Parts: sequence; structure tokens; C-alpha cells
Amino acid sequence: MCGLLGYLTVDTSGAPEGTTAEAIAAQLHDALVCQRHRGPDERGTWHDEHMVFGFNRLSIIDIEHSHQPLRWGPPENRRRYAMTFNGEIYNYLELREQLTTEHGAEFGAEPMFATEGDTETIAAAFHYWGPEAAARLRGMFAFAIWDTETRKLFIARDRFGIKPLFLATGPGGTAFSSEKKSLLELLPRLGLSDALDPRALEHYTVLQYVPEPETLHRDVRRLESGCYAWVEPGQAPRITRYFDPRFRVVPFAKPGEVTAQPPTTRPRPAAQRPNTAEYRYREIAEALEDSVAKHMRADVTVGAFLSGGIDSTAIAALAIRHNPNLLTFTSAFEREGYSEADVAAETAEAIGAKHFIRTVSPQEFAASIPEIVWYLDEPVADPALVPLYFVAKEARKHVKVVLSGEGSDELFGGYTIYREPLSLRPFEYLPKPLRRLAGKLSERIPDGTRGKSLLHRGSLTLEDRYYGNARSFNDAQLRSVLRDFRPEWTHRDVTDPIWAMQGRDWDPVARMQHLDLFTWLRGDILVKADKMTMANSLELRVPFLDPEVFAVAEKIPVDQKITKETTKYALRRALEDIVPPHVLHRAKLGFPVPLRHWLRGPELYDWARQQITDSATDHLLDKAAVLGMLDAHRAGTSDHSRRLWTLLVFMIWHGIFVEQRIKPEIQEPVYPVTL
Repeated sequence: MCGLLGYLTVDTSGAPEGTTAEAIAAQLHDALVCQRHRGPDERGTWHDEHMVFGFNRLSIIDIEHSHQPLRWGPPENRRRYAMTFNGEIYNYLELREQLTTEHGAEFGAEPMFATEGDTETIAAAFHYWGPEAAARLRGMFAFAIWDTETRKLFIARDRFGIKPLFLATGPGGTAFSSEKKSLLELLPRLGLSDALDPRALEHYTVLQYVPEPETLHRDVRRLESGCYAWVEPGQAPRITRYFDPRFRVVPFAKPGEVTAQPPTTRPRPAAQRPNTAEYRYREIAEALEDSVAKHMRADVTVGAFLSGGIDSTAIAALAIRHNPNLLTFTSAFEREGYSEADVAAETAEAIGAKHFIRTVSPQEFAASIPEIVWYLDEPVADPALVPLYFVAKEARKHVKVVLSGEGSDELFGGYTIYREPLSLRPFEYLPKPLRRLAGKLSERIPDGTRGKSLLHRGSLTLEDRYYGNARSFNDAQLRSVLRDFRPEWTHRDVTDPIWAMQGRDWDPVARMQHLDLFTWLRGDILVKADKMTMANSLELRVPFLDPEVFAVAEKIPVDQKITKETTKYALRRALEDIVPPHVLHRAKLGFPVPLRHWLRGPELYDWARQQITDSATDHLLDKAAVLGMLDAHRAGTSDHSRRLWTLLVFMIWHGIFVEQRIKPEIQEPVYPVTL
């Protein structure tokens, strides 16, 4: 778990002055400093004629060895490959055994592996299996392998996008990094601009995050989740998708009908009936239990985040089976209704874990924002970032790794909005002209009238109405604040390529889940999970986002996900013997933030007004309109809290990375090497 940085130069015969590998390697230090929080234990560099690697290491497995950048090769050239790797491979022991069985004899008396870590495993897998190796890795990762013989670079990212990887290609070569800040240092060498991308900004204001592969810098992009790329000197990356998550096609169940279960591919006793619901629940529980067991592999102490919901509780309850001294952590606010600390503490007591609570004050909240935005690289307007940052800081005092429950909602149908197709199903039977008429009628109904929203959304297709969980601005609101508003830049820019990946006969809930895997999950949930924990040099692992867990989740029929009474129905049934009863059917709050109240009161109103006034974003935003929104919110005539927060986070981001007016105090991380 670390921060990687790489620079592939153009052919040296025509390299611009100062862009040779030797010149870049000599000046890589500043770019590595930007991501020192990702790996405070070690720093290393390596280069040859074309390739430069830099690395910051957070030592988790094989602490005394597995240094990076790492060299590995087959018997004929033991140093053929150079590589850097950020992440963890949870099946590396099994892969090492398989590789040794299949190819170990080639090495004779010489050992195939010189370390006990997972990095060498990736290099060997790549050598023998080629790009297919990425699909065999069970874990979270972003890695780069340079073949010193073919002079080709291979980079890859994990299936779901748990670990980040930024890319920039220009006349001076191709650079990539775990942190965009490091690439910003290198843009001049690449011959690239640091200009903003106006379309990415508009997407951000709608979605509250910048969708992949975009970033707010026009010349910096991201390698998308589930993709790998080949890069050669002087050429642009050639990107291939190796993982295309597909939910099985299951129609809506009719009243009283029992939906047939597709046969499982997991091992089972012959006497069992694989199509029974009871067997499928056991299959879910077994897959999750196996995933947690694999995610507990580490040479340091592993803890767990714990909220009041079923997801984190399930992970912690399974983890304590492997570590009876498990430590759990949660955050809290003093305002009533915005804390799950009491429920989390009750859960910790029920499973036998030692529990820690970190309460965040409004003053700490406001003071931390510049530092948090600096760590983010890209603006993410999710206020849950802040309590996550503080609970990660608390956890890092005690452990070096934590488990968490991200991904459960997307895989098992946990968002209440997934019920919407049930309520809108009657509209599906209306002819298109009548649906359009319903939409026009909704426009004439006064705002706030019951049924207006249902009528409007029922008139829209799923593609037009759904773009994930975040809905910060509509067009009218955005037009009033964004100076270069372009109506043709819509969420469909982001979602249409994802809709096109889906089967036409998928049920609506499966389609929404699939879309969320490519938007909300990797744009918001996983970004804040990675950035806020790594800001504190803490590794976060997500057992729900495991290929074996997905293999059972993808087959769950829609009536086992969403019912009129609950979400994640099958998962709840599967966890009946694992999760304490007081949590099993409880709605999750997560890390809620009293933002709406604070922006109206003394906690954040003056702070927000100062941020807007000081910001040099007049050419991008109508600041008078933004101040008007703030005052309307304070007066209670409208709830603009999420829209205001979206703009405030962007203004602070702009103040740091564009104006350089805001200079957060980033402390050098000082932690023990092992805990």
C-alpha cells in the first residue's frame, strides 16, 4: 500500500532537452514529496535509459523485504522487469504456489521468488500469463511493469477502481502516478498545460465528483477501473478493458412467483439444491467470510471501521473471528440525529471488539477542509469525507490497516433509490406520447405539491432520469451560477457509454447498480475511502469489492435485492447468524454530517461567506448568485446545503491548485514502521 510514480520518456535520440530519463530521475524528489503520506516508511527510485520509477512505501506485508521499485525476471534474465505496485493482492500465496508448481522447475535450485511479498507475484504472473494476469489478481491495485527487453510498459488498475492511477501523455513522454499532485509537477516536462477542463467542471457541479476518466486538468486523465494499458516510448497509451461487470438478467418477479435461482459455480455437496433461497444465502455468507479471511492477511495489526449499519458490522463480526483483539473505530458529531456512535459502540460490545469514537467539532470541521481538499487531488463534494478523515486519523494511532464496508450497496442493492423502478413501473406501460404529456403536466404543478416529482420522473426514461446518487444542481440552478454553462454538456456524456455496455433485457435495478459501479462508487465512495485513509498513512481494505463476492452478488434476482420493506434483502438473510439483531434490519446512516444546520448558523455561515468572497473564481462562477444561495439557505426559504458545499469545495480546490492562494499546512507523516 503505497504511492507510485513513473515517467516514460520519448526515444532518447529525439528527446527534448531535460527530458531524458537521467535528467528526470535527478529531479524526481519534489514529485515524490507530494505523496509522502501514502508511504512514509521508505522512498525509492530507479531508472534506465527510458523509464523512471519513484516509490513511497507503506510497509504492510514482508516488511523487511519487498522493497520497491522491484526487479524480477525468469532464469535467463533475473532482472528483466522493473515494477512499482500500489495495493494488496489477497490471493498472492495461492498464485505463488500455482506459479511455482507450473514454472518453478525452470529455476532449478535457484528460488523463483526472493521475497515473501505480493509484488514479485505480480511480476511473475505477468511474465507467464501476460495481460491476463490482471484478471487473476484478487485484490486492489495499480501497478506498472517495465520490460527492459521489449522496452514496453504495462500498467493496470483493479476491477472496481479501489486504487487510483492518473495519466498524462505529451511530447515529452508519459507520466503516471497515484497522486495527481505529482503529475502537476511534471506537466511542463511533458510539454502539457495545466489548464482547466470546463466540461469536467460542469460534470462535477452536477455529480459532486469528477467522473472517470476526466480530471479538472484537461491534460491529466485517469486509467479507468478494470483496465490495463500498454505504453511505448513516444506513443500514447493503448488501453484495454479486462473487467466488464455484468449482472445476470432476471426479470421482475410476479406477485406470488418464486424466482428461479441460476445454478452456482461454487463447490457444493451434491445433495444440496443450488436453486433454493437458503442455499444462495449460505453461498453469500461463505463468499464474504472467505473474502474477509483473505483481507486479514498482513504483517501488521488490522482494525475495522464500524458504523451503525449492516455492512461494516458484518465485516467487523467476521474479522474478529481471525483477530479476537480487533479494534473498531467510528466518528460522531455532537448534534442529535447525526451520530451512530451509540449503535456502533453497542455493536462492538456485542461482537467483543474494543471500540474508539472520534467526535468532530464544527471548528475542526471547517479548519480541516483545505488540508482535506489538498489530499483529494480532485474536488469531491461529499461532506462525509470530513468525519472519515478524522476517524482515519484516530485509527492510525492504533493500527496500520482497517477493513470497511464500501461496495455492499452497489453489489447487493442497498440504495433506496433502487426502489424507484417499482414505483414507476406503471409508467412503463404508457405509450410514449402519454409519458411526454405526463412530463408537461408536471411542469404546471406548483413546486412542493405531492406527486409532482413522481409524475415528472415517470415521464422520463431510465437513461434520462438516473445518473447515480448525487444530484447537486439541475439545469436551471446551474445556469444561474456557472458562467460558461453549456446545456449540451449533460450527465449523458458520462452515462451513455455505460448504458451501452448493458444488455437490453437487464432489469432496471441491475442497470442502476451497473451504472453506479462506474459512477458513484469509483467517483465518490472509493475516492474518499482511499484519499482520507492514505492522508493518514492508513491502508483501507474493502472485502465486499472482491471478485468472489461479486460472483455471487451478480446472480441475485431483483426480488432478492429490493422489496417494499427493505433493501439488500438477500444479504440481510445471509447475515442473520453473523450480524447482531439490533443492526440486521436497521437503516444505515454511515457518517452523516449536520451540514444543513451548520451553514445556517454560527458554525459555518461566516466561514462559508468568507470562502466565497475570497475566491478568485469570478470568471467561472457568479459569486453574487452563490452568496444569494447562501443567504436564502440561512433564511430557511431553501435548502441549498449540498449545492453550496459543491461550490465551496471547488472554490477551495481552485484556491489551492490554481490560485495558490490557499496553502494548507501538510505535516510530514511520522509513524512507527510497524504497529
